[in-house]
This record gives sequence, C-alpha cells and structure tokens, in this order.
Amino acid sequence: MVQFATLADITRIEGEMPWPQSQPARTLYELLSRTRDRHGSLRATSFQMFSGPNDPAETLTWDELHGRVTQAANMFRALGVTETDTVAYVLPNCTETVVTLLGGMVAGIAAPINPLLEPEQIAAILRETKARVVVTLKEFPKTDVAQKMAEAVRNAPNVQVVIEVDLLRYITGIKRFIIPFIRPKNPSGHHARVLDWASETAKHPRDRLTFADSDGDRVAAYFHTGGTTGMPKVAQHSYSGMIYNGWVGHTLLFTEKDNVICPLPLFHVFACHVILMAMVASGGHVIFPTPQGYRGAGVFDNFWKLVERWQVTFIITVPTAIAAMMQRPVNADVSSVKTAFSGSAPLPVELFRRFEKATGVTLVEGYGLTEATCLVSCNPVDGEKKIGSVGVPFPHCDVRILKVTPHGVLDCETDEVGEICVANPGVRPGATYTEADKNRDLYFHGDFLRTGDLGRIDADGYLWITGRAKDLIIRGGHNIDPAEIEEALAGHPAVAFAGAIGQPDAFAGELPCAYVELVGGAQASVEDLATWCREHIHERAAIPKHLEILDELPKTAVGKVFKPDLRRRAITRVYDAALAEAGLAARVDHVAEDKKLGLVAHLRRTGPVEEDAVASVLGQFTQPWTWAA
Repeated sequence: MVQFATLADITRIEGEMPWPQSQPARTLYELLSRTRDRHGSLRATSFQMFSGPNDPAETLTWDELHGRVTQAANMFRALGVTETDTVAYVLPNCTETVVTLLGGMVAGIAAPINPLLEPEQIAAILRETKARVVVTLKEFPKTDVAQKMAEAVRNAPNVQVVIEVDLLRYITGIKRFIIPFIRPKNPSGHHARVLDWASETAKHPRDRLTFADSDGDRVAAYFHTGGTTGMPKVAQHSYSGMIYNGWVGHTLLFTEKDNVICPLPLFHVFACHVILMAMVASGGHVIFPTPQGYRGAGVFDNFWKLVERWQVTFIITVPTAIAAMMQRPVNADVSSVKTAFSGSAPLPVELFRRFEKATGVTLVEGYGLTEATCLVSCNPVDGEKKIGSVGVPFPHCDVRILKVTPHGVLDCETDEVGEICVANPGVRPGATYTEADKNRDLYFHGDFLRTGDLGRIDADGYLWITGRAKDLIIRGGHNIDPAEIEEALAGHPAVAFAGAIGQPDAFAGELPCAYVELVGGAQASVEDLATWCREHIHERAAIPKHLEILDELPKTAVGKVFKPDLRRRAITRVYDAALAEAGLAARVDHVAEDKKLGLVAHLRRTGPVEEDAVASVLGQFTQPWTWAA
C-alpha cells in the first residue's frame, strides 16, 4: 500500500508528470490555465439538452471554457464574493453548471446543492454554508426548481443575490416560441436581488481575472453529504484534494484524446471531482447528456447511440444505471469504449457479468466518499479485477482497517473485518465538516478518516466492503438516515418501537424497509402506517417500500432495536420472493453472519433446481448467498 506524502510529491512518481512544469498547480485556475495553454483548441465539454443521437449539442473548447470560467469568476467577485464567501448553485446539468462550479471555486467557495432536495433542506444548506450568491434556474416547464428556490431563499437571509439561468437558449424550433407563453410563473418573491446569468456575465472580461488568484491551497468547495433525509452534513474540499483527484484520473486513466460520457449530476463528487477535475488535468472531453443525466427522457433508450455519436472511450455509471442499460439492446457501435467505471453503491456480481457479456466492455468498480473529496480505491484497469471488491488504494492513499480494543485502536489482520479508515490528500484531518462538533471522533491516529464503512483487506491488498457501521441505507447511491424514518414512525400514537433498514433490491441496491412494534392494546394497520409515513417523511426516496408490524421487535440487552435480526428477516423475504417468482425450487434456510462477507443467505433445495439458475436470480442482489450444509 502506498503512503501519501504531500501534493508536491505527487509529480515525482517515476516517469509520470501530469504537467510540463516542475511543480503541480497550486490552484484550480492555474491548473485550468495550463490545460488551456496545452490543449486550447481541443474539446473540453459538451452538453445535449435532449437525448437523441442527432439532437443539437453545445461544445466548448478549452479556450472557450477557460474564458467562460474567467468571466464567471469576475462576475462573482464584482458581486462581492471573496475567497471565504460561498457561491451556491441549485441546477441540473448544463454548460452553465460546469462554469458556475469552476468559476465559483476560483472566486470563492462553490457549494453544489441537489435540486431534488426539499426547500427546507436547501435553505438549511444555504444557511450552513453562509451562501452569499445562488445560481439557479429561471422558471421553466416540467421543473419546479425555481419554485423550490423561491421558498428556500426566503428562509436563507444570508443570500443576497440570485442569478437565474434560462434553459430556453438550448431550445430550437417552434418550442422556443411556445415556452415563453407556457412558462410557469414564480408565485412569490424573496428578499434577494435577482439577476440574469447571460446578461450579467456579459459585463465581465474573459481574457483575464480582474483580481489576484489565490496564492496557495484553500477551501474552495462545500459538498453536502448524500443524505436525502434530515439535514445533510457539509464537507469542506480544498484545492489540493481536488487537484489530487484530477491527478489520479489523468495519471492512471485519461488523456487529451479521451471522450468521457458522464450522465451523473454535477452536485455529486463523482461527476465534479473525479471526472470534471480529471478532464481539467488531462485536457480530455466530457459529455453531459440532458439536464437530468441518466434520469433524462430517452437517455437509456439512446445511450449506446450517444456512445457511438461521441466516440466515447470511457463510460461513467452507477449500478442502477447499469441495470437499466441491460434492459435495452446494445444497438450501436461501441467499439471505441475502453472501460466503464461504476461507483456510488455496491455492484451485484450478476449485473457485472451481464454488462461485460452484452457490451464486450470491461467494467471497473471503485470506492470513494464525499468526506475524502472522493477517490480512495479502484480495481486495476489493466490488472487483476476481483469481482465484488473495490480494488486497491490509489497512489498516495493509505487505507487501514482499524478496530477499537481495550489496548487502543489497532490494525486488523489480513481479511479481518473492521472500520475502513483513509488518509490521502483529499482528507482534511480535524476539518472535514463545516460544523466543528461533527468532526469529533471522526479520526483515528489523528490523520485517518473513519468512513463508517466496514471492510477488510485481503492478502493481495484488495479492499472489500462488508457493511456499514453507521447503518445508512444506500438507495441507488443516495444515503438515507434510518433515524429519520424511525422518528417519523415513532410519532404515530400506536407505535411503540420502529426499526428501519435497507432491504436488498435488484435495481437500487437497497430500499428503505421498516418494522414496527405497536403499543400494547393499540390498533393500527400497515395501510395506516404507510399513510402516516407519506405525510411525515418529506423526502420520497426515504418512504419505506415495505412496512411490517411484528408482535415484538428484536432488542438488545439494553432495549435497543437489534437491526441484524431485521436484516436477516428482510433478506429472507426478498430472496424467497425472487426465487418463487422465477419458479425455482429453493428457499432461504437461514441468514448467518460471516466473518469476511457479513450477512450471508444460506439456501436449501425444495426440489430439483439448477445452481446456475439460482445464481442468475440472486446475482442481481449485492447480499451474498450459499447453499446450506
């Protein structure tokens, strides 16, 4: 395992110099300027409003992107943004989103916010980040972002300016004339000044910064954690961490000749730091199809044709997207693709195999987290890939599996499960989150970030994730805090105890599931509780997909709900249903804890059954299984 040193040491890896200069860039603008100087006429970004393989697209060269970022940074400074002020944005993917992110980090601190969050959550993040300027959408058909933001800004008195991006400029033909007449009107105002992105940026020069660039490393981005319930925590990212992520991508993967399709949202670290920063470091070309990315209309139906159109060399994806792709034929020439990268959630083994068989494209799984800026490990592109593992740590990234013992915090043995802890240039010891109290007990041995994930490292140095110490439910890459579901259910007068877990799901990886124990003598039906959840859980993604009333929930000796038993129950129910639906003569005999693999479903045969058929059905889930002795 390679220990990390300093960012300056990165360029001294033998024979690998990402920049012609003797020192790495110290700031984002310096890195962007170097890439402009080397590859100015090459394509940098492309954005399609619609998903058709022949639909119009806007492409910027590195010269043009550098100019737009310079112009945006100048505008933000003119609006009073300093290096310690925040430029938040609540936007779908488009060219302006890329420019806002980069320009915001040059002028101050950029804070991307998920547009799918509820207004009260957006407002809470605006307050926590002390956002001075917010960039968002002008009212537009089929989106409620502008309406959400009107409410959010009313509850964020620190916001002084709202800059609106109008997607109308991407529309052609008769729709361009119709939309102004059907455009929804924002029903209520707020205290902030409202400006138009296009007219405001046009006032500022593109050929130079009107202020001095930063003189070194500093915090330049705030990314809220993936939580879709409650108040997400806000992680701080510095230039050094972002440049490190870009350096990894450039040194190990991308060159200026690559075309990378990234239908992931530009409020997530995977798209922003892993992909966009790697393009800024390498001079490669990134394509963003539709404002909603993979969620956009027709993206999955047209995906392989888009790969052919752009001569894509790398596909960036997540397990839920891969599952959707496999429901469509590979109906285009995809011979340009070298590799597909999957992250954000565990990838089922069967889905891995189906993808590689259907496409002929190598699939690589990796691991990262917002708190570490992102990148931690990846299966080698050209080396041995261990299906189910998240590969080996990147250069200058030290991963340790640690455990708390009566003798202190110690390293686990090979293949022994403990907490995954990370130290690399993307980790900010003592200052991961904006709220100081949330950094308490977050590190072991001073520098090692406690990820909250449980895992092991095998004899070959490959990292395996076996569970989560924090009990988060990961639905399609989105983190859901089970406490929010439990608190909502606990508010029902008939509920005594509630336990929320993630049940296996072939598409999303996990779905929220809740078990309830009623107050003695109380009456409530599953339908009553489901209605209560819909009324009291604000984020739709967190509403339980399965509710069950038990006579008594399993509990520990001190009266806490014992969730491993609930997980065993859920695994049994979901796997039995999948096997029954497939008409296979097998059922779950029991679910047991395995030292290396976590909870494992042990099956028994109820009649003649082919093992390959069982593997095909249960391979769609991430939870391991075996035959009972």
